[in-house]
Amino acid sequence: MESIRTLYKIGRGPSSSHTMGPDIASKRFKEKNKDADHFKVYLYGSLALTGRGHLTDYVIYQNLGKDQTEIIFDYDTYYDYHPNGFKLQAYKNNQLVDEELLFSVGGGSLKKLNEPRDESEESIYPHSTMNEILKYCLDNNINFVDYVKKYEDDKIMEYMELIYKTMNNTIQNNLLKEDILPGSLKVDRKAYKFYNKFLENNNYNQMLFAYARSMAEANASGDVVVTTPTCGSCGIIPAVLLTYQKLSGVSNEEIYNALLVAGLIGNIIRTNASISGAEVGCQGEVGVACSMAAAALTYLYGGTVEIIENAAEIALEHHLGLTCDPIDGLVQIPCIERNALAALEAVNITEYVFVAGSKHKVTLDSAILTMKETGKDLNEKYRETSQGGLALRK
Repeated sequence: MESIRTLYKIGRGPSSSHTMGPDIASKRFKEKNKDADHFKVYLYGSLALTGRGHLTDYVIYQNLGKDQTEIIFDYDTYYDYHPNGFKLQAYKNNQLVDEELLFSVGGGSLKKLNEPRDESEESIYPHSTMNEILKYCLDNNINFVDYVKKYEDDKIMEYMELIYKTMNNTIQNNLLKEDILPGSLKVDRKAYKFYNKFLENNNYNQMLFAYARSMAEANASGDVVVTTPTCGSCGIIPAVLLTYQKLSGVSNEEIYNALLVAGLIGNIIRTNASISGAEVGCQGEVGVACSMAAAALTYLYGGTVEIIENAAEIALEHHLGLTCDPIDGLVQIPCIERNALAALEAVNITEYVFVAGSKHKVTLDSAILTMKETGKDLNEKYRETSQGGLALRK
């Protein structure tokens, strides 16, 4: 597995796969082809179908130059490797001088055609499944935080500090905004309503909803967010951790440790399945984020590695089959509400698991493989194409 640094990315929304991935790739391609006088970009699969709503064309034009870039939305070409394929071409004097076929596989990560998804030259962990990691931790009497710190570099806590500070800043900067989100749906921001309700009655859930919506609304407006593990699910973990800290007074250091635990869970899932809505539906985004958040909060509650594994499994199991069907291809409906409600579910699962205990029949590894299989079986109209489900019923 790669470093969890590659899971937690800081960038602008609204989509890690449709915005961040093409943004990174087109910047890199421009740098490599400074002398090119014309570019062509072909968008395939989900990128073609929902790219406009996710600002894919906007970021490409920004990086390559609108006057010298032609974007082709190719609805017919499809690659089995991943639905988010795109080809970058550079021309000089009408001659093709460079070409790249890439795939935005979720969380802002990029792969080449048929590049292995479960391994990388940048892998730093010797284990890739929860069962392997759980056994190692139990055999060596260490927890998940110790495990992550053993293999990450000595700057990892500084990075977690930056990640948490970014989350906090984005939430606070968007918490009291009352305008309408950009795009065709004209969705009202509502984070401020929940926050004002919290101020009235000091209700824990209202604070949680306010923080989750604030981050998700920021993402929908193209503000800076952290992929946790994606832009579309970016409100869940920040809401859970920030709310818990406000209520408990737990130190920043412990919050950073909780982010390590959450990152480990997300890393295992993306290595063995997917965090791409275009590939496995929203179970791979909101479902994975809920699993990560439940694991992080269970750690903060003092849970053992076995109980943390159980919390992560329960959260993922009960999001199996969740579709990705955004209306107009915008990361707004149903995405924003899902962030708020999944944050609450992560909290409820943490409360539940301490009574249920660590003994259970279905392992997290089994739930991950089931999610992968379920994603493959989902009709493509429910996998970020805006061709079915809620996307047809605005």
